[in-house]
Amino acid sequence: MFHPGSGRSLQVAIDHGAPGEPRLLEGIVDMESAIQTLVAARPDVLLLTPGQAHHLQRRTGRDKPALALRVDVPNVYAEVEPSVAWDSLLGDAVGHAVRLDAACVVVNLLEAPGHPELRRACVENVLQLVSPCAAAGMPLMVEPLVLNPGPTGYGIDGDARRLTGLVRQAVELGADVIKADPTSDPDEYAAVVRAAGIPVLARGGDRVDDLEILRRTERLLAAGALGVVYGRNVIQHPDPPAMLRALSALIHENATAEQADTLLTH
Repeated sequence: MFHPGSGRSLQVAIDHGAPGEPRLLEGIVDMESAIQTLVAARPDVLLLTPGQAHHLQRRTGRDKPALALRVDVPNVYAEVEPSVAWDSLLGDAVGHAVRLDAACVVVNLLEAPGHPELRRACVENVLQLVSPCAAAGMPLMVEPLVLNPGPTGYGIDGDARRLTGLVRQAVELGADVIKADPTSDPDEYAAVVRAAGIPVLARGGDRVDDLEILRRTERLLAAGALGVVYGRNVIQHPDPPAMLRALSALIHENATAEQADTLLTH
């Protein structure tokens, strides 16, 4: 999953269809075309669901991105807050990952105010994966997210203290890699990285301006993140390959945000 030269990882999440929300499908309605475009741009990893992984794994070539397999699905991405929040785990998740030749499995650890049942379900899911992952030698990536309700559903809480506690719980339960939201102040991400003590990859969240995501990425890397797992900021970009070139320059070549921005067509 990690580049042999830089020791970092540039990953693209394309698992947005799993929650069943039409608004999340922008840029990935045609999965075959989307994955073809992304594979050609050579990120290190693509994050896919079991039902879409074949679009990547049937391709050949030594430079093909590795597969990170999403093995759960929540109901918290709707535009209306659910009365009961849940997160369901794929049966025989590690078996699926082994058969699909995945590099790791990915599972949520979600916290939402007023929904203790959600965090409990996620903890149970993580614990169900730890032993079979260890037996199969399959790395476990846990995605701790602190959610806040808003007018169009849940948004992300960038509070470093809340995120640090959830990240640490993921590590204590047995995570090998963390995929976590950025903190509101990217410089505070260093506290998250220290609390983890294992590789931390920054999540992208909502689509933002190009230079904003590049500057944020630069600061997160400086704070100790070992890469990113970006979805909408890549797949909904007018030129996904160009955005991946810019991110690769930041992550693997230590370019500045301004230098990386010159690789984009404005």
